[in-house]
Amino acid sequence: MAVKLRLTRMGAKKRPVYRIVASDSRRPRDGKYLELIGTYNPLVTPAEVKINEEVALKWLNNGAIPSDTVRNLLSQKGIMKKFAESKQGK
Repeated sequence: MAVKLRLTRMGAKKRPVYRIVASDSRRPRDGKYLELIGTYNPLVTPAEVKINEEVALKWLNNGAIPSDTVRNLLSQKGIMKKFAESKQGK
């Protein structure tokens, strides 16, 4: 099973709020997911991003592949840097 870290769209019409989730890559975008990692609200200034760092690192260490947008959000929070450092330390 290929696991991806990606965004799931929530919220009202023209007022999106996203969940950052770990899900099977074969599932639909808004379908069932394995675990909730955080949230992303692009409508407020600056954009509000809440990520559970422990859960995100757990999935990255287990081989989950982040989408481009999720990778950028994780990089902004410094999680991708910690993941790269943990890979080099092994």
